[in-house]
Amino acid sequence: MASMSFSLSRFSKLASKTTLSPDFDHSPRRTFLPPNRVSLKISSAIDSEPDLSVTVNGLKMPNPFVIGSGPPGTNYTVMKRAFDEGWGGVIAKTVSLDASKVINVTPRYARLRTGSAKTDVIGWQNIELISDRPLETMLKEFKQLKQEYPDRILIASIMEEYSKTGWEELIDRVEQTGVDALEINFSCPHGMPERRMGAAVGQDCALLEEVCGWVNAKATVPVWAKMTPNITDITEPARVSLKSGCEGISAINTIMSVMGIDLKTLHPEPCVEGYSTPGGYSYKAVRPIALAKVMNIAKMMKSEFSERDCSLSGIGGVETGYDAAEFILLGSNTVQVCTGVMVHGYGHVKTLCAELQDFMKQHNFSTIEDFRGHSLQYFTTHTDLVRRQKEAIEQRKAERRGLKSDKDWTGDGFVKETESMVSN
Repeated sequence: MASMSFSLSRFSKLASKTTLSPDFDHSPRRTFLPPNRVSLKISSAIDSEPDLSVTVNGLKMPNPFVIGSGPPGTNYTVMKRAFDEGWGGVIAKTVSLDASKVINVTPRYARLRTGSAKTDVIGWQNIELISDRPLETMLKEFKQLKQEYPDRILIASIMEEYSKTGWEELIDRVEQTGVDALEINFSCPHGMPERRMGAAVGQDCALLEEVCGWVNAKATVPVWAKMTPNITDITEPARVSLKSGCEGISAINTIMSVMGIDLKTLHPEPCVEGYSTPGGYSYKAVRPIALAKVMNIAKMMKSEFSERDCSLSGIGGVETGYDAAEFILLGSNTVQVCTGVMVHGYGHVKTLCAELQDFMKQHNFSTIEDFRGHSLQYFTTHTDLVRRQKEAIEQRKAERRGLKSDKDWTGDGFVKETESMVSN
């Protein structure tokens, strides 16, 4: 389609100033070692730490951990803190042309607990909107951050109403600050859809294709489309976004939810003057859902877009480096963390990196690419699972029945082989 030419045009501009990463390749390159063998691995003083650096759409990051768009990227001070602590990249809170239309309420968060302790929080809901700070203020801070951290990756999250000229103006003004890439918010589940923004676009593939065409015709930096999970088949908007020229997919944004009802007051949470509205659900409890969505997108990308330098940024309930490893095993190039930062702070990235490196050491992985997408090969249909189990049962039965031919006898296993053919 015509929008593909937009991507190719921008791709040639990007190629002149960056070296792009290899094609999206999920072929297995390592064999997982059994735990008992892993534990026997001998280390030496000259062993080097696994390399966490990644190159995504030509953007080089020291590690795959990226601050997800939201409160942790809301102003210069917090984004600077993220870079100082060592995050691989920062995606700023979503901006639009007219911040005066963005009016937040308080309280705007609610938590789901399994007990009374702080560590018992498993779910987090928000009814927060995009940035309520003037666009010009955010643009000045983007520019300042890029001047102070020219080698760090700063990504602007943008959203605009259904207006071609509006999108073009926003992209132009944001790119002038020197940001490295754009993440297009097609997925905010509350507030913004009422203005044909956010999930209202991401849930309508015809509208999504049109807006992606506008965006990719104008943008000169890599574009990631952020997907909503509040849709029947998430691969459909992801496919449309990539076909329309986007270089990457981010998934997932928050899940539409009602956190609960206070059984004393009979009012919903979070409660604002006695009322509430459905909002976005995140944190640990959403991770299994996020993993399934990421797996589906990754398999689609591998099947249909393997010839392009397309990327996938996994989001949803990442609290540990081991959680991140699961997203990477399912094809993610980077892993975004938002609620986890709100719970643990910016310094948590050090723990995330250490845990991811620990996982890599256990399996003798040297780089992220050594295991990215490795586990995709183990997903199949239920019909195929039935077939595989039937064949395995038949094989085990055959083995219990003993040797099929005299040529199968071995010296080492002679006694066991004899016993396998005794009936009593």
